[in-house]
Amino acid sequence: MSKPASAALPIAYVTLRILIVVNWLYGAAVLGLVIFANSNPAWFMKAIDVPDGMDPNPIMIGLTAIATLGLLAVPLNHLILTRLLRMVETVGRGDPFVAANAYRLQAIAWALLALQILSIVIGTIGKAISSREFPLHLDAGFSTSGWLAVILMFVLARVFAEGTLMREDLRGTI
Repeated sequence: MSKPASAALPIAYVTLRILIVVNWLYGAAVLGLVIFANSNPAWFMKAIDVPDGMDPNPIMIGLTAIATLGLLAVPLNHLILTRLLRMVETVGRGDPFVAANAYRLQAIAWALLALQILSIVIGTIGKAISSREFPLHLDAGFSTSGWLAVILMFVLARVFAEGTLMREDLRGTI
């Protein structure tokens, strides 16, 4: 293993461990927001500057749906982060081309696909409740780079599966 890769692995490991905790904290914060917003809707509507005279019900329903969908992203992100963490561990042992990593990459690809679908649904809800009086700007919707990442993960999963088979074939030959 080269020097830069060996220096990057501990950093990647620690970063992934931190992101796992941050992901769960994010989920707790969003859940707290949903509970608080629904227990104090009038205060929440004022806090997010909903103009007087607008019907707050569609906005409240839409924002609650968006936050709930955001909560669905937490376990998906957890799946991605923990699979990446296990892959970093196998790379650290000098044995990345194992069948488990191919399965991990495939699981990551499915989770990324689910996140892309969630993003489109969230973006659609955001557009539905946004108006001239209450403009809502979300970083959600269709993402070309997100869909390319999904495709890349499925391809990499297949590459790892083939690499594992080739390696096992080579071991059988020697």
